[in-house]
Amino acid sequence: MNRQIFLSVLKLCIVILVVTSTAEAQNKRIGTASGVQTLIPVGGRDLAMGGSSLAYTSGVDALFWNPAGLGILASSAEGIFSRMSYIADIGVNYGAVGVKLGDFGNIAFSVKSIDFGDISLTTNDDPDGLSGRTFSPTFVTVGLTYARSLSDAISAGGTVKIISEQVARVNASGFAFDFGIQYRGIANVPGLHLGVTVKNIGPQMKYDGPGLLRNATSSDGDRPEQKYKTEAASFELPSLVEIGLGYERRFTDNVMLGLTTSFTNNNLYSDEYKIGGEIGYILGPSVRLYGRGGYALTPQLENSDDNIFGLTLGAGLFYATAGLDITIDYAYRQVELFNDNQVVSVKLGF
Repeated sequence: MNRQIFLSVLKLCIVILVVTSTAEAQNKRIGTASGVQTLIPVGGRDLAMGGSSLAYTSGVDALFWNPAGLGILASSAEGIFSRMSYIADIGVNYGAVGVKLGDFGNIAFSVKSIDFGDISLTTNDDPDGLSGRTFSPTFVTVGLTYARSLSDAISAGGTVKIISEQVARVNASGFAFDFGIQYRGIANVPGLHLGVTVKNIGPQMKYDGPGLLRNATSSDGDRPEQKYKTEAASFELPSLVEIGLGYERRFTDNVMLGLTTSFTNNNLYSDEYKIGGEIGYILGPSVRLYGRGGYALTPQLENSDDNIFGLTLGAGLFYATAGLDITIDYAYRQVELFNDNQVVSVKLGF
């Protein structure tokens, strides 16, 4: 039975990779995409490992990285909240809850919002913003995830995302799908894991709204002033395919080590190679400490200012109480040209 499941999952992975890679090869280019907020990472644990942990990320931590990881919940229910200080004083807030539903599988609900703060409103008549008026863009992504363990070694999951962006009186909305698979103990090697994800599969997004209306100049003085609407272009979502390997091993009763690596093929961006790892120390039955690090490589941008993200580092603390597990994770990511990113996340298990 396990062999049949593995072969079915392997065939599905091959089909996904071939179909998506073929579609992207026909349209491979570096350019502007819509819904790029969906690519902003969340959570401290996985970001600290350079985003390379899709092979064995689990629980509500996994929703962004690989939805198949939701199939492995350590508790009956989990909740997480994280806050990132992103580039240019932008903040990223994220929250998610996940629950086990027995043989049906596990489901989770997530919300990510981008906090731009107040931005001075400038117009043709007031290019310096002397009026003191401000606006704040609203970028929100809402996700519903379902995942299930198909066997002791294989789990699969998917997410449907609603994407909403509003800038002043102009807005765009759309939807996208993520799919993921994890296989633990591949080739009968304990601790060796494989992960495959396909993200942001959906239709193009297009801005619309009264903010695109402009005053028309009449060639006939007898006609009243009228409005015309600027037609905005539509853009593809930043879809991608990722495949990753992870290896975890406990060296002693108190020390464990995890190593991760992944490859990301983007349809509108350069390919990325990521590596990372973590070391954990068990202080007792209820306390564990973690240290993490990672790095993302984009060879095509190695000599370009576009490759702004660098080394990632982080730490984590797990503390178990009666009926409640508390996990606090911190991640730091080096950034060129802007302030470095910092993420703090708190996860509760019930």
